[in-house]
Amino acid sequence: MLKKVLIAVMALIGAYYAVEHSSVVAQRSPISQPANAELIRAISEQRRGYQVAGSGTVTRILPDDNDGSRHQRFILELETGQTLLVAHNIDLAPRVDGLRLGDIISFFGEYEWNDRGGLIHWTHHDPAGLHVEGWVEHNGKRHK
Repeated sequence: MLKKVLIAVMALIGAYYAVEHSSVVAQRSPISQPANAELIRAISEQRRGYQVAGSGTVTRILPDDNDGSRHQRFILELETGQTLLVAHNIDLAPRVDGLRLGDIISFFGEYEWNDRGGLIHWTHHDPAGLHVEGWVEHNGKRHK
């Protein structure tokens, strides 16, 4: 009789452990994958003209590019340490005001690979309606 009780208790403990262990694994899975997984894959595959969402930390604020369409430019660092130049067209979308080093920027735009990490552009609407609409988000405000 004692042997049956011990087996039943061990079975319950095993079942409890299995349920608890599987829920912990399920909770950890999304965290272990980088938030910028698709962007990181585009970088490693040296893609061009690839529409992607991502986010990073502002590590450098560059002067505006005023040749042709005006672009606000800044460098973002991803959680992997990789960097990207963001060229945000301020003739078609509002400038990201108050941008500071260390700020977090989210974006949806077109990735172009280069040997320095790449470029994100098309972070605005397309007046012709031919290109998917992009954006830059800073402090909860979306610029498109």
